Amino acid sequence: MFNWVKTSILMAAIVALFGVIGAMIGGKSGMLLALLLGGGMNIFSYWFSDKLVLRMYNAQQVDESSSPYLYNMVRELAGRAQLPMPKVYIINEQQPNAFATGRNPQNAAVAATTGILQVLSERELRGVMAHELAHVKHRDILTSTIAATTAGAISALANFAMFFGGRDSNGNRTNPIVGIVVALLAPIAASLIQMAISRAREFEADRGGAEISGDPRALADALDKIHRYASGIPLDTAEAHPETAQMMIMNPLSGRGLAGLFSTHPSTEERIARLHAMARGI
Repeated sequence: MFNWVKTSILMAAIVALFGVIGAMIGGKSGMLLALLLGGGMNIFSYWFSDKLVLRMYNAQQVDESSSPYLYNMVRELAGRAQLPMPKVYIINEQQPNAFATGRNPQNAAVAATTGILQVLSERELRGVMAHELAHVKHRDILTSTIAATTAGAISALANFAMFFGGRDSNGNRTNPIVGIVVALLAPIAASLIQMAISRAREFEADRGGAEISGDPRALADALDKIHRYASGIPLDTAEAHPETAQMMIMNPLSGRGLAGLFSTHPSTEERIARLHAMARGI
């Protein structure tokens, strides 16, 4: 129930942000148009964002014959988590990373990069895939995919405000500085909406993944290794579409520019410390 509440809050916040920007661009008419656009984006995201993200990363679906190592691992963990078998994808990227997507456990997918398959041991990879399945079980992936697809749309709407200015409630043009301010602040606001729930979601998926795999230290070791390797290997798709970074188990961005100021992931050190504390309690 709590995860559905989080999703509802996120959707409402994004629609409201669309409305505020729309009102600044076109007064009442602009607000109504933006609210309709925001609502439409949320509906579209619910049904199609998983396919868009997988296509964006050129993810290739695999099965038991094409990738028995990964597929069988996910199947075993899904059974332990009492989840339907998700679709399994591999992304041809050297940066070690992974994510889950899909609107619900019945329509879920997990994806891993070739880099993570090469870098991690079987025990560590098992911890990572259990983490992703925890996202599926908690229905966090719905929140992630909606946020990923709508954050980019908010930025586009804000840029429109900067170039074409805004209008007040009577339809009169406002100060052009207003458009510039909106263009600067709206993407930041969208990022803050994502950050408000993303950090807690990652901690909870770490805990849930450790329970599914039964080995908290395996996930802790994996996070440490991913952190050390990923920082030196760029992931170009994530750099081009930073709104998708929150979906990954580790922040894939290089930290250049403003991206490094708005990380949606908790510190790796704190995540590892919590997992070790959990292991000591088992």
